[in-house]
Amino acid sequence: MKTIPTTEKTIKDEIKDKYGTIARTGGSCCGPASCGGSPASDASKKVGYSDDDISAAPAGANLGLGCGNPVAIASLRQGETVLDLGSGGGFDAFLAAKKVGPAGRVIGVDVTPEMIERATANAERGGYSNVEFRLGEIESLPVDDNSVDVIISNCVINLAPDKSRVFSEALRVLKPGGRFMVSDTVLTRPLPEAIQKSVAAYMGCISGALMKEEYQSRLLSAGFARADIVKDSPIDFTSAIRDLGFKVDIEPAELDKIVAILDKSVTSITVSAAKRDTGREKARRAYP
Repeated sequence: MKTIPTTEKTIKDEIKDKYGTIARTGGSCCGPASCGGSPASDASKKVGYSDDDISAAPAGANLGLGCGNPVAIASLRQGETVLDLGSGGGFDAFLAAKKVGPAGRVIGVDVTPEMIERATANAERGGYSNVEFRLGEIESLPVDDNSVDVIISNCVINLAPDKSRVFSEALRVLKPGGRFMVSDTVLTRPLPEAIQKSVAAYMGCISGALMKEEYQSRLLSAGFARADIVKDSPIDFTSAIRDLGFKVDIEPAELDKIVAILDKSVTSITVSAAKRDTGREKARRAYP
């Protein structure tokens, strides 16, 4: 079994290689609902997208990589600027673009060049003039300070080696009072060692995940005013886990044990957080 690289650079290289392949082939990997080989549209329905959502985005934008639907709870408004962390083929970015309208703007950031190329082509094909995609790391966002109203992300932050840095960067680029609404995988209890060390499980959005309580506490430590879990959806990995690379060197009986543990250890959450608006707080204190 291939084990997780020991340095941050090599982890990122693995991510670029894996998701570059997905961008080129249109295959899926990360979204737990899709790891068993379901079509992207079926996978998206399982995690909260409607038929209207799926049909609204350009063909080829939905790669079935999500573990939730952050756009559905983002309460996006006309004219807002939205940042999508780990934008992939652009599926969520295009849904957000329709909600913010022509006066709004959506920026997608992804570390994989092939994903940026795919998303940009999708935007051009769909005529999305209010969407752009930038190559960059979510730990070091190519976005100005205090320039974004809302951040969305779907099953991506778990892949970042330095999640605290991701949360600090998110806080930096959000405007005062800005919202952070993401879906991600988290752990409810520690994973078996075989999964902890597996690069396949890391690329599959499992072994890189934080404990659920730690996810919230790191957001608060980064400086967010609040961090609430608004949805918690257990994931059924019974059929999906066999695509994560264990079957080549683990006996079926042992694999069944791992599956049983994993089913109880990984969940999908949607988190809502907000950047403190010091201006409003000062105004409230001055005019109670």
